[in-house]
Amino acid sequence: MADLSPAVLPTAPNPPENQTNDAICIMSFNALDATGALGLTADSLTIASVGAYPVSVACCIQISDTNRIFSHIALEDELVMDQARTVLEDMVVQAIKVGFVGSTANVSAIAGMCSDYPDIPVIGYMPDLSWWKEGDALEEYLDAFEELLLPQVSVLVGNHGTLARWLLPDWESERMPTPRDIAKAAEVRGVAYVLVTGMVQAGEFFDNALASTETVIGNSKFERFDAEFMGAGETLSAALAALLAVGDDLGQAAQEALEYMDQCLGSAFRPGMGRLIPDRMFWAQPDDDEQEGPAGRSGAPAAAPVAPTSPSA
Repeated sequence: MADLSPAVLPTAPNPPENQTNDAICIMSFNALDATGALGLTADSLTIASVGAYPVSVACCIQISDTNRIFSHIALEDELVMDQARTVLEDMVVQAIKVGFVGSTANVSAIAGMCSDYPDIPVIGYMPDLSWWKEGDALEEYLDAFEELLLPQVSVLVGNHGTLARWLLPDWESERMPTPRDIAKAAEVRGVAYVLVTGMVQAGEFFDNALASTETVIGNSKFERFDAEFMGAGETLSAALAALLAVGDDLGQAAQEALEYMDQCLGSAFRPGMGRLIPDRMFWAQPDDDEQEGPAGRSGAPAAAPVAPTSPSA
């Protein structure tokens, strides 16, 4: 992917003079999910895997197994803000990721907090929420995310179908919307860049593209896995936030995050009876040749994940 000017994204503030910045901290607003496939556990494993320190803010509790999400209970927005602001008064956070936060009240509160910290880049991730079937609650949540939070988001990450249905509900053309079409719709809401995944290509490939309204900045094509995964988008968006925070430019961070996700999927495992879960710590598993590196496996990622050896979905 092409390099971008360092000025295109906010740069997190330096720590105060009396504080040593011993860690690169990434704050994640997300759900508590007991399977570990989604939410804060997925974010924390990913952020740690690429060399940063996860700061987790619980926004809701999801009831799920490795096949699907059944329901959720949102935490009070005041409790969410108490968690976040208490940490922000104590620690320097270099990037923020916002996943599923459970309620319109939480969306509003997080948007307000992000506006108070304009120097911190925000990565927004929109998962598939088709499981949420509680009257108008889903539409209200999506509207709040669009109107209040997207203007604070630096990069929006999501599956092509999910983002197209959300941001281009009145699309009438026979052709599928391109990443630039989605970027144009996002730009109207204040988002400069989108990372669009899962675009089906000929020959059993998926394409993934980082785009702005002017151009597709870069894209990565991977072969499709013959499997279903749970948590791929969480992995990608958390990795992107962490890689931006450790100093990569946007193009490089997107490329490395996609390659990291690809390896996580290539090493995925099935702990339950449902879908596969990405192995975010794949590099810590012993090689067949037992050639171990500093972190237990040759080629373990620090600030930059290793290049992919497995095809991606």
